[in-house]
Amino acid sequence: MIEFKHVSFAYDSHGEQEDIHRTDDLHDINLKVNDGECVLLCGKSGCGKTTMTRLVNGLVPHFYPGKLTGEVLLYGRNISEIPMYETASLVGSVFQNPRTQFFNVDTDSEIAFGVENRAFPREQIEEKVAAAAKDLKIENLLKRNIFSLSGGEKQKIAFASVYAMNPCVYLLDEPSSNLDMETVASLRTHLKMLKSQGKTVLIVEHRLYYLMGIADRIIVFDEGQIKKVYSAQEFLSLTDEERRIMGLRTTDLRKEVPEVIMDEEREIGLELKNVSLYYGKKTVVENISTKISRGEVIALVGKNGTGKTTFSRALCGLHRETKGDFFLDGRVIPKKKRQKISYMVMQDVNYELFAESVEAECSFGIKNPDSGLVAETMNVLELTPFAKQHPGTLSGGQKQRVAVAVGQVCKKELIVFDEPTSGLDYESMARVAKIVHNLSEQGKIIFVVTHDYEFFCRTCNRMLVFSDGEISYDLKCRADNKEQIMRLLFFAMCENKGGDLFE
Repeated sequence: MIEFKHVSFAYDSHGEQEDIHRTDDLHDINLKVNDGECVLLCGKSGCGKTTMTRLVNGLVPHFYPGKLTGEVLLYGRNISEIPMYETASLVGSVFQNPRTQFFNVDTDSEIAFGVENRAFPREQIEEKVAAAAKDLKIENLLKRNIFSLSGGEKQKIAFASVYAMNPCVYLLDEPSSNLDMETVASLRTHLKMLKSQGKTVLIVEHRLYYLMGIADRIIVFDEGQIKKVYSAQEFLSLTDEERRIMGLRTTDLRKEVPEVIMDEEREIGLELKNVSLYYGKKTVVENISTKISRGEVIALVGKNGTGKTTFSRALCGLHRETKGDFFLDGRVIPKKKRQKISYMVMQDVNYELFAESVEAECSFGIKNPDSGLVAETMNVLELTPFAKQHPGTLSGGQKQRVAVAVGQVCKKELIVFDEPTSGLDYESMARVAKIVHNLSEQGKIIFVVTHDYEFFCRTCNRMLVFSDGEISYDLKCRADNKEQIMRLLFFAMCENKGGDLFE
């Protein structure tokens, strides 16, 4: 059992301004989580959900300093008094950004890492690694370089490294954020398996649909406090509007319909002819040829590891091993030119945050930035309260919004968003969608790598489906194409691999 008794926590500001705007501090939390229970923690970005998990795995206060009052009990013992090595044997954590929890450069060693630290014999370690890979159906990821994996594949390895340790409690922070639909269906299956094994699961998530029928209780947070506790049945009885007011996403993707309509007659802005991309001798994509109109918002979809991010990097001139031609307004644009005219919101935004404050980040590296546009964009994305705050202190969703803000301010011709809704609540997702619409109206060329169907329906008017090293489908995103779009995006269910994802 996990129990919170009048728990409050305020992060140490480390000399920052005393009036710094932190919504992830916790205030008077009282909660019991029973053995074998699956509890969903949800609410707006930065409301304290991740801080809750840090209290359970001991990272607060052992790693993240601050003022802690009240008690967090794990099986009757105060977690702050339990040695970290002992807590780690009981509680397994999968972080929002799996890269931050890796200690090895190859997948086998990473899965084995936790078990090795518990001093199991070599033969038993190898058995546990093999069993985890088999149970989670990731044998194809064994003996791989971690740096060669896609974001979704890294997420799978992080989960496997925890599963191999067989903890009593699982903490999952935004586990679906970088996963394709088939893998989300697999994640659902894994969570059901954990429940059948009697494991206790705390899961922080914005994408709620795949957890319906699994979560026993739903805890809604708002600015560091528990706003409401729902049973599964009570939560499903809420209207869409009631959920959206709380900053919560849909519980049923089948209600979502592609809604962006674009004029058919638009001038061609970008053209690709026979573009192939490689990693050494490995071909990632081959002979891609397509034409993109100005103002189009192109969704790049497909399974994890099919080359979507590599393709996006090539568009921006960031991938070396490239063959074929790129044309802008009928003229060839070499790699260096593409780098100057493009901006990419990366899947892991930590790679592109450099400034000392959010306000400075929004104009970092931009010649003669429009201060009015900076202020307006920060306001649209609700970043103004964090203007003087260091980007590194923000939540994952807040960082994502900062990177999107830079994409608006920099006034580039070609903009790529790689999983821009990772860690975003409903309101933030809608605000990012508004930014994308504004860029479209300005005639920008926009690509969006996404597995987020809810966001897809609000922003994209065309989709390119990557499969087996090629674009297998090129489809207009219209309501009358909904059935085909759903078949392409939800192939996990169509092939009976995800089974009951929409139960």
